[in-house]
Amino acid sequence: MSISFAEDVKPTPVQQGSALENKLIAHRRELHQHPELSNQEFVTTQKITDWLNAAGIRILPLGLKTGVVAEIGPQQGPVVALRGDIDALPIEETSGVPFSSRQAGVMHACGHDVHTSVILGAAYLLKAREDQLPGRVRLFFQPAEERFGGASQLINAGALENVDVIFGLHNARNCRSAPSLPKAARSMPTLTASRSP
Repeated sequence: MSISFAEDVKPTPVQQGSALENKLIAHRRELHQHPELSNQEFVTTQKITDWLNAAGIRILPLGLKTGVVAEIGPQQGPVVALRGDIDALPIEETSGVPFSSRQAGVMHACGHDVHTSVILGAAYLLKAREDQLPGRVRLFFQPAEERFGGASQLINAGALENVDVIFGLHNARNCRSAPSLPKAARSMPTLTASRSP
């Protein structure tokens, strides 16, 4: 699916986002149907890689077994990172939605299919305005957030190298839509993880 606009009128990010809506819903539903547990996100990693490659977004060759780190923007300038998770939980889905998990005993119960789709949406919008970026945007599709050290894998592979600031997200279906920012004046880049059993 390609998105095009009249050459004489540059669309706003909101207009571009509206045009992307169906594509992102399709991505989210495909991911939701094919969840993978921590450190087993091989198909998910390939799908993300394929979608980013199709959009002309460069993948950083960090040697990760699962997960993807990509970058948009010129080689110089500050680096802003966006982080989302890609793994699922060992839970049987009983929602009955048409795009329910097809993997017995595994589902995206924590919304990482949404995280991945949101980061992909940001990637598509930023790629369309790449020539206007004053620096780079690094995209983290983090594996193994639920367990087994996915954050450490990214850090050890060099994903945080030269990152000036990082933004992550989480979703809660019963929360109202509104900005939510920490009150800290400064914070250090962090990734979430839990300890191995």
